[in-house]
Amino acid sequence: MKNTLNVLMSRLRMRQLQLLIALDDHKSLHKAAGAMSMTQSAASKALHELESMLEAPLFERAKSGLIPNQFGHCVIRYARLLATDLTSLCQDLAEIRSGKGGRLAIGTIMGAIPDVVVPILDELHGSQPNLSIEIVEDTSARLLMLLDEGRLDLVIGRSIVSDEPARYHYRPLGDEPLSVVVGYGHRRMAAKQMGLQDLSGYRWVTYPGHMPLHALLERELDLAGLSMPANPISTASTFVTVALLQHSADLVSLLPTDIAELFVRKKMLRILPVTLKSPSPTFGIVTRKGGVLSPPAQAFIQRLRDGARAR
Repeated sequence: MKNTLNVLMSRLRMRQLQLLIALDDHKSLHKAAGAMSMTQSAASKALHELESMLEAPLFERAKSGLIPNQFGHCVIRYARLLATDLTSLCQDLAEIRSGKGGRLAIGTIMGAIPDVVVPILDELHGSQPNLSIEIVEDTSARLLMLLDEGRLDLVIGRSIVSDEPARYHYRPLGDEPLSVVVGYGHRRMAAKQMGLQDLSGYRWVTYPGHMPLHALLERELDLAGLSMPANPISTASTFVTVALLQHSADLVSLLPTDIAELFVRKKMLRILPVTLKSPSPTFGIVTRKGGVLSPPAQAFIQRLRDGARAR
């Protein structure tokens, strides 16, 4: 099997697969050769080479002409799939050149999703319905790894978390303010202003230790003269955090304000009147230095910058 694959990878030509499709359509070597603008001897030689590579005959002679056997049916099916994929490839390339199609892979931190990413994606997809869009939400550090691997076109996050931030172009977009949140069923606080000391009896849902928001919470608690909770529930998932807060009135957590307000409007969370002392972390557009941006990525970045100026 391995030897056959090596032979195919080094010797197989698309012209041979096109000949198989023509033979399946015309059932005649003479007619298939004519459709391919080949001589019959050249077509016969190409078919023989392909059968030698696959180590199996592909056709049987019958009164109605050349009929594919079980090996032939199998190879022809994949030949048609490859031809279809190549046709799609050409169409995608044409759409990319025209600026109307292609693929866009975006990495983003959680706090930028509701008010920064979603409105622009909706607008971009409306103007380019053939554009394939992938969104990856994670920490800046993990997103930069995906950017380095070429799996993302751009990141909306922080380049400063990298050991080598100079490897990237960074265009600031804005701040990511944070809020202290509880479940919607949590009893209302009468105070107009609270401190973290007022929450000393509550359990925390925290971010994992490698995430920047974990360090920020640790710093805020230290400024308030408090230690990190001994037995927190740790998760990087917004969905898990919201589900936990809704289920228990004894839990409290920290979320980007834009995310928190989204759940407040749905009556799933409440924002507590706690003012944090740390400055809001900033975020921006991160791209690889020396990388070439696709037209969809350029259009997305332009909309991001226009949106940032508007805000």
